[in-house]
Amino acid sequence: MKSVCVFCGSNSGRGVKHLQAAQNLGKIIVKENLTLIYGGGNVGIMGEIANTVLQYSGEVIGVIPENLVLRECALKDVTELKIVKSMHERKAVMSELSDGFIAMSGGIGTLEEFFEVWTWAQLGIHSKPIGILNVDNYYTRLIEFIQNSVEEKFVNKENLDMIIIDDDAESLIQKMKDYKPVKVRQWIDKEGI
Repeated sequence: MKSVCVFCGSNSGRGVKHLQAAQNLGKIIVKENLTLIYGGGNVGIMGEIANTVLQYSGEVIGVIPENLVLRECALKDVTELKIVKSMHERKAVMSELSDGFIAMSGGIGTLEEFFEVWTWAQLGIHSKPIGILNVDNYYTRLIEFIQNSVEEKFVNKENLDMIIIDDDAESLIQKMKDYKPVKVRQWIDKEGI
C-alpha cells in the first residue's frame, strides 16, 4: 500500500478528539511512508489531516471540484491539487489514486463516499482495503446497523468482513497493509432468502 484515501468531515465535530485523531492519523500516514489522498479541503477534519501530513513532510494529493475551489475551500499548499468538474469525478479520481480507504469522523459526504467504495468492493470493481477509524465510538451505531443488516439477510457476512474496523490508527493501517481481499458471492442465493 503506497497511498491511502481518507474520507472525513469538512467540520471539526464536537470537542477536540476528532481533530486530535486526524493529527494522529496524519503522523502515522507519514511514518508509514504513505501518500494521503483526500478531498482537497482546507477546513475541518479534512484540513487538519492534510496540514498534519504536510507539517511532517509527507505527500498530499487533494481532489476537489472546481465549484469548491471558487468558494475558496481548497488547501492550495498540498503536494498536488487536482481540480475536477464534479463530485462524481472527484470520487472516481480519488479511488483511482488510492490503494486503500479510511472513513474518519464526518457527515453525509463521508458516509456516502464510504458506502460507495464498499459497494464497489462488493461488486468486484476493486479489492482494496476499506477501514473505519472509529474515533470515540463515532461509528459504533452504524456498525451495529450493518451487523443487523447481515442478521436480516440484506447484507452478506462476507461483505461485512470487507470492512476493517479499529479505534487505533496505527493498528488500522497495519491491518489494511495485511488485508487479503474477501471472496464474496454477488447475490444472496434462494436458500439464503
